[in-house]
Amino acid sequence: MTPHDTEPSYAIGTRPRCFALVPCAGVGQRAGTHGPKQYHLVAGRAVVAHTLAALSKVARLEATLVVLSPDDAQFEQHVSGFAADWVARAGGATRAETVANGLDELLARGAQPHDWVLVHDAARCLIRPEWVDRLIDGCMDDEVGGLLALPLPDTLKHETAGRVDHTVDRTGKWAAQTPQMFRIGLLKPALAHAGEAVTDEASAIEALGHRPKLVVGSYENFKLTWPADFELAQRLLRDNQGIVSSGGRA
Repeated sequence: MTPHDTEPSYAIGTRPRCFALVPCAGVGQRAGTHGPKQYHLVAGRAVVAHTLAALSKVARLEATLVVLSPDDAQFEQHVSGFAADWVARAGGATRAETVANGLDELLARGAQPHDWVLVHDAARCLIRPEWVDRLIDGCMDDEVGGLLALPLPDTLKHETAGRVDHTVDRTGKWAAQTPQMFRIGLLKPALAHAGEAVTDEASAIEALGHRPKLVVGSYENFKLTWPADFELAQRLLRDNQGIVSSGGRA
C-alpha cells in the first residue's frame, strides 16, 4: 500500500480545526495505584484532571474528547468540573481501538476528515499549553503531521536474561511522546490498516509509508507508568503550582 492509497481529499479553502482526543480507558497495571492510574491523586487532583486542565488552556483546540471504557463509573467522581468538552464511553481493548472509536465519535460530532486530531495520553499530566502550541505550529502546514519527541541522551543496552547482550547505537533515535497530531482522514485508515498492536498513532502513520515530523518536547512530559513516576510528578506539579501562585511563569 502506498501513501496515496489513503490520502484524504480536503476541501479547498477550508482552514482545518484542531481537536484533542484523550484515550482514558486503560487500567494502569504497572503503576501500582490499585486502580486506573488516570484517577490516582497527584498534587491534590486526579492525574487526568491535570491533563485536561492544561489542554483547556490551548486556545486553538476546538474541543477535547475524552474516551472512557464503557463501564467507567469514576470519571465524573474524580474529575469534577472537568475541562473536557465531550466524553464518550467508547473505549476498546487496546489503545488503537480506543483511539479509532474516538475518531468515529469526533466525526459524529461534526469534525471533518481534513481536521487535525491531537491524541494525548491521559497519564502525561505534566503537559503544558506551550508545548501543545509548539506542536501545532510545527505541524499545521505539514503534509503528514507529527509528534512531540526527544532525542535519546542515554547509552542503550539490549538485555537478555537480565544481562547486557549488546549496546544499541542511539544515533538518530528519539523517544516518542504525545500529543501526536494527524489529520482525522489520514489517521482513521492508518489505524485500520496497522491493526490493534500499534502503541502510538505515529506507528500507524509510518506503516502507510509516511514520515511523521519530530517536534522537540520536554523531559517533563513523561508518561506516568511506574510508582516512582507519581512521586516525581507530584514534586514537579507542586513546584509549578508554587511558581504560578507567586506570579511567575505558568
